[in-house]
Amino acid sequence: MKNYSLQNELKFLLGDRYSTSLSARNNFGGGEDVFDPISPQAVVFPENNEEISAILKLCNKSLTPVIPYGTGTSLEGNVLGINNGITISLEKMNKVLQINENDFDCRVQAYVTRKQLNEELKSKGVFFPIDPGADASLGGMVATSASGTMAVRYGTMRSVVSGLTVILPNGEIIKTGTRSKKTAAGYNLTNLFIGSEGTLGIISEIHLRLNPIPESIMSAICQFENLESAVLSAQQIIQYGVPIARIEMLNKDQMEISIKYSDLQNLENKPTLFFEFHGSESNNKESIEIVEEISLENGGSKFKWAKTTEERNKLWQARHDVYYSVKAEQNNIKVYTTDICVPISNLVEAIKFAEIEIKNYGLRAPMVGHVGDGNFHVAIQYDPADKDSYKVIRKFSDKLIKKALDLEGTVTGEHGIGVHKKEYLIQQHNDNLPYMKLIKKSFDPNNIMNPGKIFD
Repeated sequence: MKNYSLQNELKFLLGDRYSTSLSARNNFGGGEDVFDPISPQAVVFPENNEEISAILKLCNKSLTPVIPYGTGTSLEGNVLGINNGITISLEKMNKVLQINENDFDCRVQAYVTRKQLNEELKSKGVFFPIDPGADASLGGMVATSASGTMAVRYGTMRSVVSGLTVILPNGEIIKTGTRSKKTAAGYNLTNLFIGSEGTLGIISEIHLRLNPIPESIMSAICQFENLESAVLSAQQIIQYGVPIARIEMLNKDQMEISIKYSDLQNLENKPTLFFEFHGSESNNKESIEIVEEISLENGGSKFKWAKTTEERNKLWQARHDVYYSVKAEQNNIKVYTTDICVPISNLVEAIKFAEIEIKNYGLRAPMVGHVGDGNFHVAIQYDPADKDSYKVIRKFSDKLIKKALDLEGTVTGEHGIGVHKKEYLIQQHNDNLPYMKLIKKSFDPNNIMNPGKIFD
């Protein structure tokens, strides 16, 4: 490490929680994306807010870049390392600090994962509903404004975060928001940090809103002859106003992969919708009747129900494992993933466009979608040694992004921008970028916080 003063001060502060070992640096060099990891100079493992504050003060003084790091499950180069920077792993900040089941809220440290939190909540009769698939850290989910399969019913991270503790680049510790249900007190700094991808400060604690565990939870699968009919069914279900908890689409290619990878029984390689209903038994019965009728009118099969909790968990685990199932198909491949989100009335057109363009480019591209809220993902396998294949995929991605914007959608529904989508952000929000940069400069004048992410 070139900055010996910083090195000595961090060693003095953290002892063996400061590491320059090659294995540690490599392990914290990136996320689950297409980029080769970039090893930082060192990795540090703070245990509390005060240590993060001290680390940031030292790095700010020496103009050393800082990359906050959670579980590393991001997909757009959001946590890609910087070779002259320090990566701050938050893995030791993994405590549930407070549960207020009577008020349906809790406070957690940034590295608590959604599964860990729900395990601690289940005896209290409440649960945390945002599930992006991977068992991500809640701090990372805030930083990327994550959502997932239940967004159609429970919203995104922007909906459930009521306050944050953030350590700014100068080391100042601030608290935003409040535990109360609503507030009109000044600028909404909480939402400013949600989706900031570690470029404004380090999120160390989160206040979250919770939901009561539903009286009845029922899950089912319905299969269709073509993708358009499946997506149209989802669109009509939402437009009808059915209070469905989850409605997920897997196309034919993804079903073929998932049936093998997750050992799904008695299903065909056809476009498929996964449904889940939350509520009282009577309310669920009414919702199910409407959804079955709409699906049948669009050529859907008879519903296959998950009859036990174990079957339901297996079903949704298969949905959450789609990225890993695609990656496991071949050795030494990478998976180019992209997501867009459009108004629900434009979803059929967007997915039909994606399906046609995939064929035009000669690609095999499994698709999955949180179709209840207009968001879907395309995952394309490729050989990283074949540079031409990446160029073809990027051309497809460029066309898909343009289509999303033409349909008044967004270049990313939940992945964030990171490194991979910076040019797409310019296309969507070119008029906003000067003001985003002013905010960045106000919080981080020395540009030490995750530089090069979101914009240059």
